[in-house]
Amino acid sequence: MTFRHSLIALAPLAAALAVAGMGPADAAERRRCLGKEEQRAAVAANQAVPLTTAIQAARERTGGEVVRARLCEDDSGLVYVLTVLPRDGKVVRVPVHAASGTVVGAP
Repeated sequence: MTFRHSLIALAPLAAALAVAGMGPADAAERRRCLGKEEQRAAVAANQAVPLTTAIQAARERTGGEVVRARLCEDDSGLVYVLTVLPRDGKVVRVPVHAASGTVVGAP
């Protein structure tokens, strides 16, 4: 079976998961990430802590290094979505509440 045929065979499963609300894209579709200017404006208006504060919170929780950071808006407000590479090598996403700088949920 070729790679293309594998994708075609998996398409119905992916569609079913998306309809059921179980796909990973479901959460991402409800999230809109801000551009650089919007990020600066949010921090200047005290709607979000500086990125360094969010990174420090993620490091304390995971013991890893942040390899990507985004400031996004979702149903609950502004949240930093930090991609962290812990010492064990398993990449995790750490959500940090932008207004308070605290980790929300379990990474």
